[in-house]
Amino acid sequence: MPAQLLSGLTAFAIYFVGALAYAAIFCAIYTRLTRHSEFDLIVREHNASAAVAFGLTLVGYAIALAGAIHNTRSIVEFLIWGLIAMLAQFVAYGLANLAHPGLSKAIEENALAAAIWSGSVAVASGLVTTACMSP
Repeated sequence: MPAQLLSGLTAFAIYFVGALAYAAIFCAIYTRLTRHSEFDLIVREHNASAAVAFGLTLVGYAIALAGAIHNTRSIVEFLIWGLIAMLAQFVAYGLANLAHPGLSKAIEENALAAAIWSGSVAVASGLVTTACMSP
C-alpha cells in the first residue's frame, strides 16, 4: 500500500471519528438546551416536527463540520473550528427562539411550520459558518 494512500486513510479515519464525536456531543448538548424532549417526541410520539427540526439542525451542524474539515490543516484547527461551529448553532437556535416565541411548544404540538423554521435557521447557520471558515 503506498504511503500516501495510508496517510490519507489515516487522516480520513481521524477526521471521521472526530466529526462523529463532535456530532454526538452536539446532540447531547442541543437536546438539553431545547425545552422539549426531541427523542421522546421522535421515538415515542412519532412527532414529525421534532424529527424535521432536530434532523435539519444536525444537518446544519454537519455542514459546518464539513467546512471545518475542508478548511483546516490540522486536527487542532479542526477541533477549534468544530467548537466554534457548535457555538454558532447554539446562538442560531437562540435567535430562532427569539423570532418565534413558543417554538418548543409549537414543535411539541407537531406544528410543521415551526420545525421548518427552526431547521432552516440551523442549516443557514451551518452554511454561513462554513463560508466564514474559508480563507
